[in-house]
Amino acid sequence: MNAFECVRRVYRADGCRGFYRGMSASYAGISETVIHFVIYESIKRKLLEAKAPPMDDDEDSSKDASDFVGMMLAAATSKTCATTLAYPHEVIRTRLREEGTKYLSFFQTLTTVPKEEGYRALYRGLTPHLVRQIPNTAIMMCTYEFVVYLLNG
Repeated sequence: MNAFECVRRVYRADGCRGFYRGMSASYAGISETVIHFVIYESIKRKLLEAKAPPMDDDEDSSKDASDFVGMMLAAATSKTCATTLAYPHEVIRTRLREEGTKYLSFFQTLTTVPKEEGYRALYRGLTPHLVRQIPNTAIMMCTYEFVVYLLNG
């Protein structure tokens, strides 16, 4: 099947609406990133305020190991909070993808899973997900901060 056949098949089956199927789940997925950055920037600001004594304009700020550790902890904390809050979205997306006949839409899945399996089912698999995500995010955010530091001179 080529791309044109795929487009034709989707249009025949669902009309124009078929091209936008799954968009609500994608929009909900943005929430984890937004939550992560809001918490990260808030923690980072608090760390910098706690560390920074009043400086003269002539004084140059420097980065040290405590900045690195602080940024890693800020990234790990913010990612843990964001992932925990937004994790049900991942479960719902997986259910929609893997069990498409039982679950028809994002919101239908969001109500069906807790009814049938309890609210804990929305957090099944969270621990391995956090074990994978936290180190990755901590390294990524420290790299980001280091690149910003280098670019600012």
